[in-house]
Amino acid sequence: MPKQTGYTRVGPGLPPVCGAQASALILGSFPSPKSREQGFFYGHPQNRFWPLLADLTGAPAPAWEDIEAKKRIITQNGLALWDVIRCCSIRGASDASIREVEPNDVPALIRALGVRAVFCNGAAAARLYARYLQPATRLAAVLLPSTSPANAACSPQALRRAWGAALAPYLPAVDKL
Repeated sequence: MPKQTGYTRVGPGLPPVCGAQASALILGSFPSPKSREQGFFYGHPQNRFWPLLADLTGAPAPAWEDIEAKKRIITQNGLALWDVIRCCSIRGASDASIREVEPNDVPALIRALGVRAVFCNGAAAARLYARYLQPATRLAAVLLPSTSPANAACSPQALRRAWGAALAPYLPAVDKL
């Protein structure tokens, strides 16, 4: 197969973050170059994911480099975190450019953890989940607004309202909005 101009084959992505059980799974599409460089999810310092999750769970906002604190936010709140894609061809960090997808084994993770709900961080993750994984999981995903700095049109308050309302049944610390 001829190489597509500007595309790079990347993967495997990152391993899932979870405890022994999780009631809800949050899925991204695929780790950005900054996340792959850091070796952890949502590694771009301007991504709003970690401050948002800290706010929703009542945890202190973790320092950008504090991966253990980030893991605790997920595991201590009965959540799991992973990506739809294991490997793909991509141009830079553009989710819109993703091609040649090899999905992660999300169905096995859902079964192993007892996940009852799936949430997708942004439209690309939701589209990819619906195409590659939902037929096997038989769980519809809830599309949440992307926490990416590229989604600057969505204010932190709007993110908190949407994510808080969606995750409230799965997070004991979430204020009932």
